[in-house]
Amino acid sequence: MSRVSKKQVYLDNAASTPVDPTVLKEINKTVGFYGNPSSYNDCGREARKKLERSRLTVARFLGAHPEEIIFTSSGSESNNLAILGSTRAYSGRSGKEILTSPIEHPSVLEPLRALEGEGWKVTYLKVDKEGRVILQDLEKKLNPRVALVSVMYANNEIGTIQPITKISKVIRDFKATALLRYKTTSYPLFHVDACQATGYLDMNANNLGVDLMTLNGSKIYGPKGIGVLYVKRGIPIKPLIYGGNQEHGLRAGTESLPAIAGLAKAVSLISKKEAEETKKLRDYFIEKIEKIIPEIRLNGPRGDGRLANNVNVSIPNLDSENLLLELDKYGIYASAGSACTAHSVELSHVLRAIGSDKKHLGRALRFSLGKQTTKKDIDYLLEILPKVIGDLKKRYS
Repeated sequence: MSRVSKKQVYLDNAASTPVDPTVLKEINKTVGFYGNPSSYNDCGREARKKLERSRLTVARFLGAHPEEIIFTSSGSESNNLAILGSTRAYSGRSGKEILTSPIEHPSVLEPLRALEGEGWKVTYLKVDKEGRVILQDLEKKLNPRVALVSVMYANNEIGTIQPITKISKVIRDFKATALLRYKTTSYPLFHVDACQATGYLDMNANNLGVDLMTLNGSKIYGPKGIGVLYVKRGIPIKPLIYGGNQEHGLRAGTESLPAIAGLAKAVSLISKKEAEETKKLRDYFIEKIEKIIPEIRLNGPRGDGRLANNVNVSIPNLDSENLLLELDKYGIYASAGSACTAHSVELSHVLRAIGSDKKHLGRALRFSLGKQTTKKDIDYLLEILPKVIGDLKKRYS
């Protein structure tokens, strides 16, 4: 494939962000902590101090206690630990049911499918045309058999922000009723996949009212290969990986200290000001692209209901794959949806769930902005995209 431009515009930050230079310095510095944090010698104690300082940084960011922070290898592992770990610890109830939304990330949907093979019932909540969970449907479907509710904070494809505090209130109200009617208040637990939301939305676990929450480093300018699962005190959960007693017995294996320190540094650099600047740039992008390409369709909500860095559009009659290949020639890097399913021939389950027309399925482009994105980058895209669309229409007419 010939390249026609040396300019590079990276608009795939929802898949993975560049590592911040300050984070990279922290990672490189921490590589020198070669001791095992579980060893009872000076090298091990030094590493342990660094590990626990990093844990404290993440805990403060989430408004949590340090012992509620479990380090994992990724957001996917954290989601699996939350779902499989909590259901394995579930016992003594009359039924086994889980509520979730149909627009979750594959790292939530796949472990749920595995649980279906083990006898669990997975019930999907209704979402509106913008992807928001319908609260009345949640109220209707909550029952004494439900062990877990898992709903993502912000959708990785179309940027829909879920009303997490309202969802948690519905669950709390159900538990209050259950105390009187069923003499129990332990379940359901509430899990939130917050990987996409971490750099942009309120992540205070107490404010959100969650029991389990997932985040990872590769979405917040930190390193890949590191994730976090917040586990509220007293929540029963069993490990997926057995061995040593690391991470409070929930995740065996010597901790990756450089990755953990890098994640903690990335968390400390999160800025509300940067999020607001990204939101302004997103709105500028949406306004301009709808004027320049009138036939384009915005997928997902507008304004405050949308993640600050997300722009997902469908271009009728042009396949996403062809559009991405042409944009790539101009150094513009975007995606068609979740990076975890990018090589799948299946159409977006998210667009299906929100009732998108067939002409928009397989036509979606996801542009996810980052703190390095500039107005010049957006203007360059807005210059190139109409040209690419015109060329492809002529080629396939």
